[in-house]
Amino acid sequence: MDVTDACAAQPTNGERVRTVVAAAGSLMVVTDGRSCELAGLHTLDDRGRLLLRVPDDCALAAEVALAPRGIVAAVLKFTDIAPTAVRDRVRARVTLTGWFAPVDGNSQEPGVELRLDFAHAELETAGGTVTVGLDELTLARADPLAVYEADMLTHLVDGHSDVVALLTRLVDPRLVQGVRRVLPVSLDRYGMTLRLEHTNAHHDVRLPFPAPLSDAAEAGGRIQALLAAARACCRRHGAPSRP
Repeated sequence: MDVTDACAAQPTNGERVRTVVAAAGSLMVVTDGRSCELAGLHTLDDRGRLLLRVPDDCALAAEVALAPRGIVAAVLKFTDIAPTAVRDRVRARVTLTGWFAPVDGNSQEPGVELRLDFAHAELETAGGTVTVGLDELTLARADPLAVYEADMLTHLVDGHSDVVALLTRLVDPRLVQGVRRVLPVSLDRYGMTLRLEHTNAHHDVRLPFPAPLSDAAEAGGRIQALLAAARACCRRHGAPSRP
């Protein structure tokens, strides 16, 4: 099994944007008239469209209702934060640009439902900022582990530190020299990323799955495959198979 730097075997930019939006608990909405932070009010529908349900008395709802043709230009900002206590926890920032319009329908739920029609997105990571166009956003889907990743990684760190130590066996020994701490920093359909922290710096290493998963239920089997590879690596180097 090949272990790579974090630049390989990763989601596409469109998938990354969709995943950040799906997993985010809150977002910042900026329009021409105001900005506000909203928590727990957005969802993605089956077609990947962003829907926002706001209270009837919300200023954003009033702005859309009073706008010409009921359309308001908006910028939505999301921050992707690592669920584990790694150094530099902000993994990505996503900015969506588009137009809010009311959703037609007879929903019995309280509030006003708005739909964001995308124009484009910006994805900012440690590697730089890229623009993600409408076509790529439309074709992309959120990662199957988007809403499970945080619980899975915190469970791994809090209850199975021996597993993290074993997975470190898959990393090039030269990269582990001088490392003070190793923690998982991300988990997606393509694999897991470990953060190797030195005294004044850190380095991310990718542990790719044998094949991308298509459903969250497959995650356990993929992680077991990584552990089997780590144990085999230990045996090849004469190390004990268990940490």
